[in-house]
Amino acid sequence: MFGCAFSITGGVKMSAVDYSLQIDEARETVICEVRGLSKSYRNFWLNDVSFKLEPGYILGFVGRNGAGKSTTIKSMLRLVKPDCGEVKMFGMDYAENEEECKKHLGIVLGEFDYYADKKLKTVTGVVRRFYPEWDEAAYRRCIARFELDETKRVKELSSGMKVKYALALALSHNAQLLILDEPTSGLDPVSRDELLDVFREFVADGKRSILFSTHITSDLDKCADYIMYIKDGCILMNGDREEIIGGYRLVCGGKADMTPELEAALIGVKETAFGFTGLIAERDLNAADGLQTAPADIESIMLYTEKYELHQEA
Repeated sequence: MFGCAFSITGGVKMSAVDYSLQIDEARETVICEVRGLSKSYRNFWLNDVSFKLEPGYILGFVGRNGAGKSTTIKSMLRLVKPDCGEVKMFGMDYAENEEECKKHLGIVLGEFDYYADKKLKTVTGVVRRFYPEWDEAAYRRCIARFELDETKRVKELSSGMKVKYALALALSHNAQLLILDEPTSGLDPVSRDELLDVFREFVADGKRSILFSTHITSDLDKCADYIMYIKDGCILMNGDREEIIGGYRLVCGGKADMTPELEAALIGVKETAFGFTGLIAERDLNAADGLQTAPADIESIMLYTEKYELHQEA
């Protein structure tokens, strides 16, 4: 089990200064660590999710709808109770120090739907009371940047503007880790690109990190340092984005080129009028010797793993 790194020891309670210093030291090495997180439902099982996130990086959490992204995030935050697993944030056991951890978290779970009849300035007045490190100047910058009108009521905002408002709140209390579930969903391409700029700026000082889930793979290509890919509740890939992409190639050929050796090596294949295209691991490229290949990206890796998976029925 993870121990609580910041408990009362020797019968002497730590001072606020000592406590803060130890949190800062913990952030220098790992900002979030998850081990063996599992959650079972009647028709779904989140199975043994484990990963680490160091300061200064963006971890893109990708998978199709229903794969387990939201369940993972909600289990991490104990919005649903996991069956087993351990979560540490800022060097602290999250379950034992949830209130303290949340002071350093910025959380956006979909669009903002609370206090629908209240004006934004009223909602902000309530939210700021929960954060000792609320930064009014940062909040004002976000309001201006996202072109939010504080006199509007929450229910009057579009889906995209609700996401922007939720993000403005998350960015306004000196959070060290942003946990975002589908933050770009519902945004137009220009707004999505603006949001990705904000993400990159957030981690630029090397002290803060972002975990964000998405099914929009082009967002990952633009800003993610690491990729974690989940399928049917299991983590299939977790690592450096460039290394993951570099580990696969797209291969195409005619029907006569589909040898038993190549078929065994392909991860997924799509038949075309002229033959096939498929996804193959770089290490197995010898099976495609003489055939045309092209670089893969996150979208093609997902498509050939999910939609064009070989022997899907089996």
